[in-house]
Amino acid sequence: MKTSILLLSLVLAAAGVFNSAAAATLEHREFDATLLAPYHGEDRDARTFTLSFEYPGLRARRRVTWRLELVAPSGRRVAQWQGRLALGGTPRDVAVRWSGILAGHRPAPGIYRVRLHAVSGSETADQAWDIAVGSVPAPALPAFSPLQTGRARMMAMPAPGALPYTVYYGNLHSQTRDSDGGAPVADCHGAQDPQTAPYGPDAAYPYARRHGLDFLMVSEHNHMYDGSDGTNPDADPATAKAAYRAGLKTARDYSDANPGFLALYGMEWGVIGNGGHLNIFDSDELLGWEKNAKGELLADTATPKSDYATLYALMRQRGLTGQFNHPALTGQFTVNGTPLAYTQDGDAVMALCEVVNSSAFSVSENEGETRRSNFELACNKLLEAGYHVAFSSNQDNHCANWGASYSNRSAVLIPNGVPLTRASFLEAVRARRVFATMDKDAQVVLTANGHLMGERFDNAGALRLQVAYASATGRQAATVAITEGVPGRNGDVSQLSDKADVTTTPAPGAHFYYAKVTQDDGKVLWSAPVWVTQQP
Repeated sequence: MKTSILLLSLVLAAAGVFNSAAAATLEHREFDATLLAPYHGEDRDARTFTLSFEYPGLRARRRVTWRLELVAPSGRRVAQWQGRLALGGTPRDVAVRWSGILAGHRPAPGIYRVRLHAVSGSETADQAWDIAVGSVPAPALPAFSPLQTGRARMMAMPAPGALPYTVYYGNLHSQTRDSDGGAPVADCHGAQDPQTAPYGPDAAYPYARRHGLDFLMVSEHNHMYDGSDGTNPDADPATAKAAYRAGLKTARDYSDANPGFLALYGMEWGVIGNGGHLNIFDSDELLGWEKNAKGELLADTATPKSDYATLYALMRQRGLTGQFNHPALTGQFTVNGTPLAYTQDGDAVMALCEVVNSSAFSVSENEGETRRSNFELACNKLLEAGYHVAFSSNQDNHCANWGASYSNRSAVLIPNGVPLTRASFLEAVRARRVFATMDKDAQVVLTANGHLMGERFDNAGALRLQVAYASATGRQAATVAITEGVPGRNGDVSQLSDKADVTTTPAPGAHFYYAKVTQDDGKVLWSAPVWVTQQP
């Protein structure tokens, strides 16, 4: 749910625009816009789109302008709505009603796209979701023996001929009191002042386990171990480093005591303003840039603020693994002035891209959150830049509802018979055996000439792409889309096919393909890509 913010927040804070007593801390004072677009309409396809705008901590009102577009399957814009509003410190919703009629007629059936572009000052937010208009035939799907799951929701034992993997579902993005999360749901109204909330990782892991997750990543902001959202000049380096080590120990101890559940602990590195957040899953060192008044580093290892090239190089040297969190199209992960810039070190260490986040400040404990953000556009830019990233879907929980705000999950495939451990999890993530889902009881797998999603391989001649889908709750696939792109082209992806089984002969050179399945309830699943080098 993050957007680029540049230097605006610092200017506004200095001018007193922000209320220092607000629950949201500086790290989360940013413009945010989300779009709820019902996949199915009502009578004659009429439906209401809900636009949600938020800027936590504002003391004075700010102007927001927005534009909503309806795009036909051909790519042509067929309807547009626009407006403006004054936004204060509390969220505002705007309802946009569409009658289901275009130019006096019912539109041709198909999958349309709803796009939101919102602007507040120098900050922008872009969201896009697909909707079904008219009667859209369901896709034919290849036969698929669903994979067994960690909690046997799909099946007790793998079927004969099934892929030899078990699926584990979890949440790879959350905070506790070790940084700016961990507030009781009843009292949670946003991010907390660092290290002031009552609930830490020792509460988060059992909560997630009780709510059916197989794993939870507690990803604390790396620059808040001094107990401040800025820099605490009186902070003790030993205390900051000890707090990080204590979190690692809590995760290890809980995993050891609860086989079948994986407790992960690490950091969300970076800042939003002139930066970008990324998770580091496996660092035993606290990485940071802040120093106290004595000039002492408040971390184990120095990493310059917002210097992603240097960070990637260090991560590669240490053998660390990362995830791009809520990436924006502009102003984030900049190297040599280019946002979302490719480096070989970055490609070696960044394995995941967060494609969907439910609201970071949701207080739902029954998966009822309706605000969620889609980052597929930015993830596609990273893929086109040359990154080998799979998709993840997380919750960024700041309240004490870890994994319970919505039904979305990140899912990893681990070989049958191999227990879920930190080592087996990291091996799966590094192999990109991951899919993102908005339905915790569904599966999607993409294969290419028998190669599993996440693989990189050379190919000659025809390439057969097959999309497998399964649901444990009786849901059906409403649409399938296979997307094609070219790593290193820095262009735009395109839809190759709306079929679940398609054969193509790629042009010589490098390509990537991934599948997106939309269920009959509108929830979406994204496979990991395959990367194919087509021989002449």
